[in-house]
Amino acid sequence: MYESLPAPGDAMPPGEEGGEFDPLDESLIPDDLPGAPLDLEDDDLEGELEEEGGDGEEAEDGEASEGDTEAAEKPKARSKKRKGSDEDEEVEHPDTPIPSAAKMRKALDQAFSGQEDINERMLDLMTQHARLLLETNRTMNVTAILDPTEIAVKHYLDSWRVTRMVPLVARTVLDLGSGGGFPGIPVAIAEPDCSMILCESIGKKARFLEETVKKLGLKNVRVVHARAEDYLATHRVDLVLIRAVSSVRENVRVLRKVRHAMKDVVMLKGNSWGREVRAAEREAERLGFKLDTVLEHELPDEMGARAMVVYRAPGGDGL
Repeated sequence: MYESLPAPGDAMPPGEEGGEFDPLDESLIPDDLPGAPLDLEDDDLEGELEEEGGDGEEAEDGEASEGDTEAAEKPKARSKKRKGSDEDEEVEHPDTPIPSAAKMRKALDQAFSGQEDINERMLDLMTQHARLLLETNRTMNVTAILDPTEIAVKHYLDSWRVTRMVPLVARTVLDLGSGGGFPGIPVAIAEPDCSMILCESIGKKARFLEETVKKLGLKNVRVVHARAEDYLATHRVDLVLIRAVSSVRENVRVLRKVRHAMKDVVMLKGNSWGREVRAAEREAERLGFKLDTVLEHELPDEMGARAMVVYRAPGGDGL
């Protein structure tokens, strides 16, 4: 179990050379979980599940109380628009500031200061992607983070750390609900020996990703305009990456019908991972997803705690 990132020069986590991660220390999951919702009954699985692409805040996994009928109805009224459609939505940041290349690069230099295996090409490509992202954000909601320093840390450093903690060489990876390209694009830039699939159900975001991949010249990346569960119905991958899509339980439910099409699932989570894992425990076990390990790390400058929650899927034997 790794509670923090290895220091520069330390050995990589087990699994890099074909081994396995240490089993999860269940004592790390808090026992006191107020408000953690109960798992849904089997009959509730028949409802249509919606996949949310993009890079907003993680969806909270809760249930309305019996007497809160009005509150329960309001979200339904707002969710009539089918997720993954190209229907117009109000642009939240039409005046998104676009930093100069020099300013964005400086923010990335600071974010990655002290990290090993960082090269100029990697930071140059991240700089270019960041500016394309912010330019697009004026006409399409692809990020809620606008400050260059926060972008460098919360988007790029956070995504890049997947390559330091999860073995990816020669593996086919699917970024579920890629949105603006996180974590898929930074991961693919840092690990050119993996094959990255950016899976995005919203057409205009998929087109943005296609244009971005072409401009960046990323040969190990391709974009798929589809719901992940539809794509995985006919394709197999080694690893599914999920970031800022939904709760652990909802992510597991979305993959339930295609759970044999992947070997592992890695969800990038904040400090609520313990509550989410506990809420998903029964559902995940019933569907054959085995919690393997949780890799925790801290973002610099007190920007928050993060965790990579690793599940072994029924389609494989683990990382």
